[in-house]
Amino acid sequence: MADAAIPAEGTRIRMNVETMAGETWHEGVVLPATTSGHVTVKLDNGYNVSHPLSSLISISELSTPSQAVMAESPDKEVDESLPLVRIIHTGGTIASKVDYSTGAVVARFEPGEMLSAIPELADIAQIEAVKIGNMWSDDMRPQHWNLINAAITDAFSEGATGVVVTQGTDTMHMTSCALSLAWSGEGGRPPGRIAITGSQRSSDRGSTDAAENLMAAVHWAAEGPAPDGGMADAAVIVMHAGSGDGKCSVLPGCSVRKHHSSRRDAFSAINSRPLAEITLTKGKPETRLMDWYEPRDGREVSLQPSLFNPDIKITQLLAGPHLRGEVIDAIAALDHDAIMIQGTGLGHLPIEDPMGDAPENLDLRKAITEWCNSGRIALVSTQCIGGPVNMAVYSKGREQMEIGMIGHDSRCGPDAALIKLHWLISQYGRDAEKIAELWTSDLVGENPSVMME
Repeated sequence: MADAAIPAEGTRIRMNVETMAGETWHEGVVLPATTSGHVTVKLDNGYNVSHPLSSLISISELSTPSQAVMAESPDKEVDESLPLVRIIHTGGTIASKVDYSTGAVVARFEPGEMLSAIPELADIAQIEAVKIGNMWSDDMRPQHWNLINAAITDAFSEGATGVVVTQGTDTMHMTSCALSLAWSGEGGRPPGRIAITGSQRSSDRGSTDAAENLMAAVHWAAEGPAPDGGMADAAVIVMHAGSGDGKCSVLPGCSVRKHHSSRRDAFSAINSRPLAEITLTKGKPETRLMDWYEPRDGREVSLQPSLFNPDIKITQLLAGPHLRGEVIDAIAALDHDAIMIQGTGLGHLPIEDPMGDAPENLDLRKAITEWCNSGRIALVSTQCIGGPVNMAVYSKGREQMEIGMIGHDSRCGPDAALIKLHWLISQYGRDAEKIAELWTSDLVGENPSVMME
C-alpha cells in the first residue's frame, strides 16, 4: 500500500494487516512511523504497534477525538469509616495524556479523571481532590511551594488525616525538601502525613506507573505512622521501588534525588535510606517500615508552615575549568542574596595557581573573598551527590573557610542544600553568622549525624 494512502498523523483508524499468525485488526491513532516503510498506531491500551506497509490489507478512518480519553469507572460508595485524604493536584506526567495529533505528552488531565480511573482508591481512604495548577514541575518556583503549603494547611484544618501532592517528577525532590523545612524546620511536625507522588509514564499509557504510585501514596497518607518531623518524614516521596510493578518506596523528603530521567524507579535516597516499602497485591497496599525508622512524637504539632520568600535570589554555580571571578563580580552587581557553588569532591573550588599559569584561579579567589567580605552568603556543596562536604581535609578547603565560605560538615545533597539555604535566608535574612551556625544542624533529617547508604 502506498504511503499516500496512510491517513495523516493524529487520525483515528481501523486497519486490517497480514501477520505471521494470520489476519488481525487494530484500532488506534496514527503516530509518526518508527521507521521508513511502516505505519505506527497508538492503540487504546496505550501501547504502540508498527507494521510494514506491505502487510496492510485495508485502512479506514474513524472519528478522531481531539485528545485521549480515559475510560471512567462507576463511582464507588464512600466508606465514611476510612481516613480522609486530600489530593492536591499541581500537574506533571501523572496528570498528562498523549496528544495524538503530535505524539507529544501534554499536561491536561483533570484530578476527577484520575480518581474515576483508579476506583481502588475508594477502598483505601475517603478522597477529596483539589486542583491548584496544571504545570510541569520544571516551571515551579518558590511561590508555588508556598501555594502548595497553603493548600496543605487548608486540608489539615478541614479534617484531612493526610495529603497527597501530585506533581511532575523532575523537581519533586525539591518540593519535598521545601515542604519538609516549611513544616518542621523550626522544630515542629506537620499535623498529618504529607506524601508527594507522580509518574514517569503518562496515565494513558499501558506502562504507566501512575495508578500504583497514587494508591501507595494515598495509603501512606491514610495509614502511615504519624510523622516525627526530625527523621526526614515531614514530607515523603512515594514512587516505584523497581522497574516492575507491585512495590513502591517511601523515601525521605529532604534526602532524596531523581537519579534517572526515564526509569520508573527514578528516585534514590541520598546519604540516607528509604523509610518504608509499600507492596500492592491486587490493588491492596501493605506497608513495611524499615528497621532504622522509628518515628517519635516528641515534637509539637505545627499548625502553620514557615514559608519561603520568593524574592530571594540565589545563583547556582558549578566548580570547574570555566568558573571565573568575573561571574561572581557580575552577580554582586545584581545584588543577589547568595551564591551556591557545587564544588568538586569534598567541596573544592579552583582558587589556587601552583603552576603560575592560571591567574583566573586567583581572580576567582579574590572575587569570592570580596563577596564574603561584603556580608553576602557563599555556600559550597558537592557535585558528588552522595557523601559529605568536608573542607577541613585539604589545605584548599581550609582556605575557602578562611575567606568566609560556609558548607563544611554538611551531608545535604546539592538540591537539598539549595532549598535549605533559601529557607534559612527566608527566616533570617542575610545573617551569614546565623546561617553558618544553623548550617551544620540537622533540622528535618537533611543532615544526619550518621550517613546511611
